[in-house]
Amino acid sequence: MAARRFPYPPPRLAAVGDPLICSAKGCRAPAAWALRWNNPKLHPPERRKVWLACPGHRESLGAFLSTRGFLREVAPADAG
Repeated sequence: MAARRFPYPPPRLAAVGDPLICSAKGCRAPAAWALRWNNPKLHPPERRKVWLACPGHRESLGAFLSTRGFLREVAPADAG
């Protein structure tokens, strides 16, 4: 199977010590919240994926995940 090719460079993964940035498309604001979620059709119950949110996007990102039944918990972004 051939490697998947992107028409653009893949995003750089954050390194330890990098600032936490909001996950909303186009937003570069510092993240204040960690929205922990999983898709129960794809992930085991204990698996958590994380979207980071600035105060301005916490509600809209949370609503997107909640509407789909994916949102599991919200915590301060620096809570580990």
